[in-house]
Amino acid sequence: MKPISKDWKEDIAPDEEIRFAEYVKAFQKIQKVNSSKFGKGRTLHRKQILGLEAKFEVLSNIPDYTKQGLFATPGTKDVWIRLSSGSMKIQPDTTGDIRGFALKILGVNGPSALQNGNTSAQDFLLINLEAFSSPKSDEFVGVVTAAAKGGGPLLKYLFSTYGFFGAFARIKKVSKSFNKPFSGFATEPFYSAAPIAFGPYACRVRLLPPTDRTPSKDASKDWAGDMGAKLSEGQLVYTFQVQFFTDEKTTPIEDASVNWPESEAPYVTLATLTIPTQDFASEHGLSLQKKIEDTIFDPWEALMEHRPLGDVMRARKHVYLASQKGRGAV
Repeated sequence: MKPISKDWKEDIAPDEEIRFAEYVKAFQKIQKVNSSKFGKGRTLHRKQILGLEAKFEVLSNIPDYTKQGLFATPGTKDVWIRLSSGSMKIQPDTTGDIRGFALKILGVNGPSALQNGNTSAQDFLLINLEAFSSPKSDEFVGVVTAAAKGGGPLLKYLFSTYGFFGAFARIKKVSKSFNKPFSGFATEPFYSAAPIAFGPYACRVRLLPPTDRTPSKDASKDWAGDMGAKLSEGQLVYTFQVQFFTDEKTTPIEDASVNWPESEAPYVTLATLTIPTQDFASEHGLSLQKKIEDTIFDPWEALMEHRPLGDVMRARKHVYLASQKGRGAV
């Protein structure tokens, strides 16, 4: 295990603003095409599985160095949760995909990561992968924009960009991400994958599932139904953890494809997320689904103390802001 360090830094390329502006145009084209097919919605994570209400409790017995930003004071806040599938399309739950677990912690008040005044919420956008398949935003955007045109254009892009053997390696890696076994939102861990600031430190986030639920055999047929079944047994209590930057080689800020090793950067428990039993089919439940679907979930909807870090996160800021005021989730 290595000691945590404040000596992290971002490596901001001089051409980022130009490149990110091009990414915005590319995602706007994708969103326009898919919205004509599936209706108004996000560019990625288009399919909302379920919207939920919850409580986020910052624990009182956390280490002093972790008492930063949202975690400076113990207490409980209301949360909205959006569970989603990562595809740019609307497809059956049984189709392999990256799954999203987005948190909007309400009742926050502090300087915004966007430097546009104060923010009233802290968002954490988590996925069921420990790291991204691409180290930088250019590779990620290249794959997504090619995939949006179909299988043929995607293969052409991969072979022209990475060469024969490199293309096969990329196909294998991307396929592994989309077809990673998934047992359900109540039985799988979720990760920020990329780093965020934590006061003077930098960290990544992990959300561990309840320990008192087991996977259901047919959960993949209906992920929302599976969550409903799990909640019918009682509230679901998740564990919110962070792991801290130690050094650039072990815990890089700019390479989003590197999984920070837990052996060198152990996770620290800071809070719990409690989802109470709730009726999705009630008038309130149906209204909540629409409110959450219409709500911005954005990693840059954050306190300055928890601003996103690294090339991938900086690119996301531009795309979110330009895509229906942040609704184009990436």
